Amino acid sequence: MTSSPAASHVASPRPPRLVCPAGSLRALTLAIDAGADAVYIGLKDATNARNFAGLNFDIAQAREGIAHAHALGREVLMALNTFADAHAPQRWWRAVDAAAGLGVDALICADTAVLAYARDHHPQLRLHLSVQASATTWEAIEFYRERYGIRRAVLPRVLTLAQVEQLCRHSSVEIEVFGFGSLCVMVEGRCALSSYVTGQSPNTAGVCSPPSAVRWTDGADGVDARLNGVLIDRYAPDEARGYPTLCKGRFDVEGTRDYALEEPTSLNTLSLLPRLTAMGVAAIKIEGRQRSPAYVEQVTRVWRAAIDACAAQPARFSVQPQWTTTLGRWSEGQQHTLGAYDRPWR
Repeated sequence: MTSSPAASHVASPRPPRLVCPAGSLRALTLAIDAGADAVYIGLKDATNARNFAGLNFDIAQAREGIAHAHALGREVLMALNTFADAHAPQRWWRAVDAAAGLGVDALICADTAVLAYARDHHPQLRLHLSVQASATTWEAIEFYRERYGIRRAVLPRVLTLAQVEQLCRHSSVEIEVFGFGSLCVMVEGRCALSSYVTGQSPNTAGVCSPPSAVRWTDGADGVDARLNGVLIDRYAPDEARGYPTLCKGRFDVEGTRDYALEEPTSLNTLSLLPRLTAMGVAAIKIEGRQRSPAYVEQVTRVWRAAIDACAAQPARFSVQPQWTTTLGRWSEGQQHTLGAYDRPWR
């Protein structure tokens, strides 16, 4: 490829679509009723990257959720975003077939084999490139468009705002970015930390910390959180506890006990909404299929109000205090950041 194609979706910026998580039928219903343009869901197996017990959808639940969304003119996207097991890829093929049979509006995929199967067997099915594919250049995204016909790409949370703008300018597919939720210290799709400790890769098993490997132990000094026997964190008796992941644990490093890799904090890009809209971002994704239905409902309501306000008066848009307060309650560690979008040192 010698030159980038024209990006037709940038010429007349439209308000970005609001794409919200649904780890359960209750969360799906609340997200749709709170104003989500689309929700993304996963099946109850390792084909999706939030493969937690008690989460996700069986076929009957997915059918009911899709019917509710479609009745209100909204969309349901199916995340088949882990990498197929070389020993048994048929599970991923069956998931693609099931999603097509349910009438989902798009598949979110990372594995080229899964994309190829969907392209060849269900050519009418819209394909979105998952963040797990870690495509960070327009050339990479064009490769997926030319080979597999993707219509949208979800960008990893490692790009600056200027880099996102460059991608929007040159890409001929829709661009989706994360707007709110937990951050990942790795380039998505390439994490090896959990594999090192548990022997199970989050890129194939679908979870950063497999529940079978997590142990909580009460002691005189508080509560120890361990992952496959490795001490991840120690919480004081009255301290709030997060789900233990290796990258967000606290460790002793040269005599200092702190978050050595990444602090528990949430991405919050409300203040960037006018710029994201102006540069032609097609969709803003809210992270959190593993979060509660209450989280999904309240975060969706804030972002629906913000997107509508920005669309009505982009030049006068400002982040309302009540939005910040609500999102602050649901932020990881009660902290939020612009993440890679804002890197002053660059």
